[in-house]
Amino acid sequence: MTTNVADILIEALPYIKNFSTKTIVVKYGGHAMVDEKLKLDFANDITLLKYIGVNPVVVHGGGPQINKALDAMGITSKFIRGMRYTDDETMDVVEMVLGGKVNKEIVARINSQGGQAVGLTGKDGGLITAEKMTIYHKTEADKPPEIIDPGMVGNVESINPRIIHTLTEQGFIPVIAPVGIGKDGETYNINADVVASKIASALQAERLMLLTDVDGLLDAGNKLVSSVDSKTINQMIDNEEIKGGMIPKVECAIDALRNHVKKSHIINGKIPHAVLLELFTDSGIGTQVFLK
Repeated sequence: MTTNVADILIEALPYIKNFSTKTIVVKYGGHAMVDEKLKLDFANDITLLKYIGVNPVVVHGGGPQINKALDAMGITSKFIRGMRYTDDETMDVVEMVLGGKVNKEIVARINSQGGQAVGLTGKDGGLITAEKMTIYHKTEADKPPEIIDPGMVGNVESINPRIIHTLTEQGFIPVIAPVGIGKDGETYNINADVVASKIASALQAERLMLLTDVDGLLDAGNKLVSSVDSKTINQMIDNEEIKGGMIPKVECAIDALRNHVKKSHIINGKIPHAVLLELFTDSGIGTQVFLK
């Protein structure tokens, strides 16, 4: 047992050296945010990263928690082409849950494990400037596209990372809820994968890590693809090996790579200590994406 532990530490050493002082942006979501043991594992992972000299930045989702709050308040969720329609009433709940309850629970859990986390939304320090999302859906080739209004759902217009730099330089761990502010002060709900990708780009992060509920990208034989380039990903999309909700995740991963991020990772957050295993072992546990 002692030898095995020593071997693991020796295997991790070059990775620890490589990532020391570097920024790693982690999108935290899915089952890892629901299971109590996994929540504690994640808090320990993030705390350990900071202790060994890495600068972790956490961006979190909270879909299930939003659903629960809306149900409790008797507000019916309306979805348009798979996207939650966010009217003013729903937006109030989204901001309350993401920026309040969920964010502060993550902060408290990291702090309980010895970290120094600070909760933010994109409205703090001008972090995320957003613009309203409009969806154009082409139905027939000879007809103009259908215009879909998802309500107070936004795209990232710009990131001002100054507040993140200030916090990380002082030893704090930023924990960010994906809510942005428009040019006229309006609040927008933004996809957490997109926010994580844009923040990683603005920080020129060493890594972007997207936690999901699956092992990563799977090939036609349903086997994990441990490493893949952006060109192959586009081919896999064309061949429908990648489809559904995984498409926007890989698009976020590639977008980050095209904007100063060294590598992106898609990993299964249901695996205990998934972040550490992906970063500090030779084989990793998920899919590593690089640019080609």
